[in-house]
Amino acid sequence: MRKIRFALLLLSLFSLANANNYQQGLQFYKSKDYKKAFPIILDEAKKGNREAQYLLGNIYQDGNGVEKSMEKSNFWYKKASSLYKYIIIDNCKASVPNDISSKIEKQMKTGTTQQGLQNFFSKMDTTLPEVKEEIEKLVDKNFGLLPYHINYINPLSYATHKYNYHYSQYEHDKLPSKYEKNTEVEFQLSLQKILSYDLLGLNEYISAAYTQQVWWQTYSKSAPFRETNYTPEIFITVPSPLDNLKMIQFGYRHQSNGQDGYRSRSWNRFILSSFWQFKNMFLKTELWYKLDEDKKSKKFYEGINPNADGDDNPDISDYMGYGDIKLQYLYGKNQFGLQLRNNLKRKHNRGAVKLDWSAPFYQSKNTYWYAKFFNGYGESLIDYDRSVTKISFGFAFYRSLF
Repeated sequence: MRKIRFALLLLSLFSLANANNYQQGLQFYKSKDYKKAFPIILDEAKKGNREAQYLLGNIYQDGNGVEKSMEKSNFWYKKASSLYKYIIIDNCKASVPNDISSKIEKQMKTGTTQQGLQNFFSKMDTTLPEVKEEIEKLVDKNFGLLPYHINYINPLSYATHKYNYHYSQYEHDKLPSKYEKNTEVEFQLSLQKILSYDLLGLNEYISAAYTQQVWWQTYSKSAPFRETNYTPEIFITVPSPLDNLKMIQFGYRHQSNGQDGYRSRSWNRFILSSFWQFKNMFLKTELWYKLDEDKKSKKFYEGINPNADGDDNPDISDYMGYGDIKLQYLYGKNQFGLQLRNNLKRKHNRGAVKLDWSAPFYQSKNTYWYAKFFNGYGESLIDYDRSVTKISFGFAFYRSLF
């Protein structure tokens, strides 16, 4: 009996010493003394410690104290079964729960997309719980499609003035000058698809996205769609080595309303965006360059040839400007947004401001109350040159941090 007690005592002392050794390794890791931390963490990782496996993947990914190897990094991330690589470990004490790990192991697929998601979201600072909760939703069961901008439906959208009725060459002269109601339904669908990861060796994503925004005069007698804007785009997203600057994005964007004749609106742009994070505040700055098109013939403006080729809206930059700034702020479960746009001209200065708010619909994680206020130019393409003041309320099904 004494021998058994003595053996148990030695085993306890050994386990305690081993645990203290690992804690010391974590302290080395936290203080960025990776050469001392590496052998300790490696030893623990081989023993099956999921946290150590996760940290080892991070060490190999960034080349901290060892030769950088994405192959070894991916191997240890998969060992840890950590789909959520991007979640920063608070004080190096967190680990992946067994029930989540087993679920992830069944769902995981081999390939560079998984590795890419791990690298991409590792740029995000998720020490605040409200930030962490929002980011976790981005990669959970995406089925190859990811949300892009906010997806929402606002059944109540009220403008201070009725909207002008714009005519097509197929419409007769007796149509009213304005739509019947100030109140309408507004909704948006926005999705993106990652096409490739690290094709250029920059840990970058090449993605395609599509956004459709609709303004629907549901409360009018005939309930027409007043305007629909279609926005396909393709872009490259590159992670940044800087702390607050998380990533840079550049690409091509087309936007049109799918109409013809005098109702037609469209423009094409090159886009350059930067994405910043300051704890629970997110900032996106975007610049764009409009691609020039040939001017339409004089007959178009005289009403003789409504189908003439050329630029539908040559003066759109005078109203939409050359870029915008977007701020998102997380306060507990609430998210507050601000978007600013201006043409930066002293004479004929024009711009727009949008304020929005969202909060979970009761205890739902994917449905939110959503309210929006807009004032200025460019609410929709058909009325890009008309100042609109509007407030709307409804539901969002995804809210974007940028």
